[in-house]
Amino acid sequence: FQDRVAEDIGDDLFAKAIVLDNGDTAIAIVVCDLIAAFRSDFELAKARAHELTGIPTDHIFMSCTHTHYGPSSVSIFNVPREDAYMEWAMLKAGDVVRLAQNRLRPAQVGHASGECPEETHNRRWHMRDGSVQMNPGYLNPDALRPAGPTDPEVGLLAILDEGGRPIAALANYALHYVGGPFDLAISADYFGAFDRALQRMVGEEFVAIMMNGCCGDINNCDFTRPAPEYPHPYYQVERVANVVASRAYGAWQQIRSYDKAPILRAASKPMIFRRRVSSPEELAAARAYRESRVAPEDHEWVYAGEVLRVNEEPLERETIITGLRVGDLGIVGVPGEVFVEIGLAIKAQSPFART
Repeated sequence: FQDRVAEDIGDDLFAKAIVLDNGDTAIAIVVCDLIAAFRSDFELAKARAHELTGIPTDHIFMSCTHTHYGPSSVSIFNVPREDAYMEWAMLKAGDVVRLAQNRLRPAQVGHASGECPEETHNRRWHMRDGSVQMNPGYLNPDALRPAGPTDPEVGLLAILDEGGRPIAALANYALHYVGGPFDLAISADYFGAFDRALQRMVGEEFVAIMMNGCCGDINNCDFTRPAPEYPHPYYQVERVANVVASRAYGAWQQIRSYDKAPILRAASKPMIFRRRVSSPEELAAARAYRESRVAPEDHEWVYAGEVLRVNEEPLERETIITGLRVGDLGIVGVPGEVFVEIGLAIKAQSPFART
């Protein structure tokens, strides 16, 4: 909401890649420690990766973790985009595909799921006055019940060498960043802490990646309990990462068979989506609220500005949906900060054993 300039580094930001190649098809998965990226950014990274590796650009799957403690990669609210940083970062995200390709060796893949309902909460609540409010606050007596579901599944794709040693692990969990009182420090948030925790539990170094699930209406705030305490600034980030990693590790240990020659597929499809339209009354209220004061620290004032900005956007816009197949595991990429209901629907309708 405000243009914060970093004064410290809590932990490094990464672009992490996995390349799978069965001799017939090659695919790459790249996850960047950024809050978001434009389609044009990923196109730059994919072109670079294709130039270096020969992997088709539509076989390269890219996403962001959604950390709120990295560079401003998109212009939103009151924060300008760091164009020069993003151009540099996307070239590095292309380079990492070549680094992964350089390290190809015989492998076997397996997948499993754990459950972690304790750390994922719907942040939209039905209020006593009949409204629905995002983040109503801890122990708010006017907050009645969550306005939507959660997805507690912790999905894991494990990639081992021929001797059963880990090469890489790709996890997925529908949880926003966790955050803490370290507003002016660079951090990969719980995504980076999860990666370190999983390696610590396995007892070996490998490429560990937490891929963000559909969590547009999900965060780590349990509003039925008091606000959490922070013995140190990164306490909640590390605590949540440890809990989620323990569920992923436990599920990993239940994998009984690994596929040494998985079917690999990749597909992308353009889709037209139509944005929501505010009513004249909503637009008038937003305009009046903006004109009544100048208050960039007021989230509702900022949101009112976004309502007016969105109203100037085209009604329809094209986006790209991406799908990968690794054996009987499906991976779907849906651009945007997508509500958990959509992720649950995709999983329910998927033909794969796990998605």
